[in-house]
Amino acid sequence: MNTAETYDELADHYHLIFEDWKVSIERQAAALNAILREQCGLPGTARILDCACGIGTQSLGLAKLGFRIDACDVSIHAVKRAQQEASRRSLDIRFSVANMLDLRSLPASHFDAAICMDNSLPHLESNEQLIQAVDQIRARLRPGGSFMASIRDYDRLIRERPVVQGPSFYSDQGQRRIVLQVWDWIDDRRYVFHLYISRELEQGWQTFHTSALYRAVRRDELSAVLNQAGFKNLRWLLPEESSFFQPIVLGESG
Repeated sequence: MNTAETYDELADHYHLIFEDWKVSIERQAAALNAILREQCGLPGTARILDCACGIGTQSLGLAKLGFRIDACDVSIHAVKRAQQEASRRSLDIRFSVANMLDLRSLPASHFDAAICMDNSLPHLESNEQLIQAVDQIRARLRPGGSFMASIRDYDRLIRERPVVQGPSFYSDQGQRRIVLQVWDWIDDRRYVFHLYISRELEQGWQTFHTSALYRAVRRDELSAVLNQAGFKNLRWLLPEESSFFQPIVLGESG
């Protein structure tokens, strides 16, 4: 299953990964807002491209805070879900379907910042694809525009090679929900991510499963790619510094 198919399948279930998706939207927006303003020096009305928006976890919260958001994703169904969520909240976000490997449908030199959050870049299968995506993103930024991305802490995970995350036990109005990840390592860098969401419903238990391929990327490797693409003033913020749940890299387009 390719990445688009995985997230098409996951679109209706994605919010169930979180204990409370609404709270997570607000928490992430608060953390990213602080970084965009304090670290990147952007105003609260900056124009931002979310180039891996999924169902809108970051876009919705940032738009609510006043940022002008254009958002795209490779998954048609995720974009449709994000559009519905934005409409439900009366948020003005321009959504489109686009692969970060080819963002030519979006205006060049247009955005004050671009974000690519929640471990989206490691879906790319090679350094060549990573360089291509970063070049495409940089071309959408105005001179001096900011780039922000988050990835899992692969510096640690490559050493530890975990095979399971969770289970996490949640309650939905008295009915239980269990979220479990299984990681099948193919080699020292690539792994197949399996997600299981089991829900207690009136008619009994129901389990959803999907999978996706990731390639673990160390922080110095991603920094080298960003340097090669012409980004400057690169720095990393770890969760204890950013209040975001993954390490974040920041850079500025030349």
